[in-house]
Amino acid sequence: MFIKNQKKVLNAWTMYDWANSVHNLVITTVVFPMYFLSTTSVKDANGNVINDVVNFFGFEIQNSILYSYTISAATLFLAILNPILTPLADSSGRRKFFMKLFCYLGAASCAYFYFFTKDTVNSAVVAFGLSIIGWGGSIVFYNSFLPVIATEDQFDSLSAKGFTMGYIGSVILLIVNLLMIMQPTLFGLTQADSDSGFTARISFLTVGVWWALFAQIPFYFLPKDEPKSFKTGRITTGVQELMIVLKEIRSRKLITKFLTAFLFYDMGVMTVIYVATIFADKELHIEKQGLIITLLLIQLIAIPGSYLASWLSSKFGNTKGLLVFIFIWGLMPLAAYFTTTQNEFYVIAAVVGLVMGGIQSLSRSTFAKLLPDDTKDTASYFGFYDIVEKLATTLGTLIFGAIGQITGDMRNSVLSILVFFIVGFVLLMRVPSKKVYH
Repeated sequence: MFIKNQKKVLNAWTMYDWANSVHNLVITTVVFPMYFLSTTSVKDANGNVINDVVNFFGFEIQNSILYSYTISAATLFLAILNPILTPLADSSGRRKFFMKLFCYLGAASCAYFYFFTKDTVNSAVVAFGLSIIGWGGSIVFYNSFLPVIATEDQFDSLSAKGFTMGYIGSVILLIVNLLMIMQPTLFGLTQADSDSGFTARISFLTVGVWWALFAQIPFYFLPKDEPKSFKTGRITTGVQELMIVLKEIRSRKLITKFLTAFLFYDMGVMTVIYVATIFADKELHIEKQGLIITLLLIQLIAIPGSYLASWLSSKFGNTKGLLVFIFIWGLMPLAAYFTTTQNEFYVIAAVVGLVMGGIQSLSRSTFAKLLPDDTKDTASYFGFYDIVEKLATTLGTLIFGAIGQITGDMRNSVLSILVFFIVGFVLLMRVPSKKVYH
């Protein structure tokens, strides 16, 4: 029988946050969106954008809208796929196998961005979607190991440590990539390599290598798979188990109430994470250097934010801690709507950094606490958690993009994020704030 709370296993588990978080920072937040907008835009001699419409497989669409819709499509696909794969992983005893499968898909997709030029926009957009699928697909199986390797009293601190490791690791690689892009001579490259986007494409390659390489640590130390016969692991068995877990979740009202609230407030969180860079670039015209420094600071500020969430939970309970973070989050889109200067954006970004890691780590540990004590099918349960998270990202980015497309003003889209947080806050108030739920 596997012994919980082994220090080497707990530390190894957090290393997957270290490994995969470079996708969040380099690919979805900093370098890739900037490179994407630059590569898919036509500029005049002064550097002003004169055309930002992309021909995507015959469809004419604005590049920022295409970016948002790609995220929506990828997360929707995951929301459909994961409910089938998670019970299959439980019933077949292959939780780690599926984690590896998605990890390598995501890492390979990031490495493919090395070939992203004006001539390969279509395939690059598809690869971007696959990278999100790889990241999101591996995360659900990674999260499912939390109640397997640790006891409940360790959930909050371990979840916070995982996010902290992710922020530190991603910042380290981003700094290296930015130095390569901004000071290419330090790496034996030329300014022409940077101006042409070659250094940016190398940074995408490093993300893929980093992700796959450091993932080997948790892959080695996490509990090994115990494969069962194909007959017991077939898809029909997985679907049957899915129905059983669904029935159990519906019978546990606290889990249902939490997931409903989580859907709405996470719509706000994930939308902000995915579109903040696009908003700063297109609405506020913040220079890339200033934006990059801000995003780095956000990652560093998020570290104490994660531990603040753990402390709030220990003092007041998970729900009250989450309510504090949601309230602060709700002020951000309202402030962003009226933001017109760079300094105002920097203040908002600092606050977002403080609450970003906290709300994510505390949400993960809160759900883990809500699971039945004798839960063995952890992947199936976290599959539902992941469904809600992916639906939140899909709906949030879809609504954000649709409002922007209909009204022609991205600021109107920002107000929709405020509504997400208000609804999530009200719904979460129905969940008792206790440190132990069962």
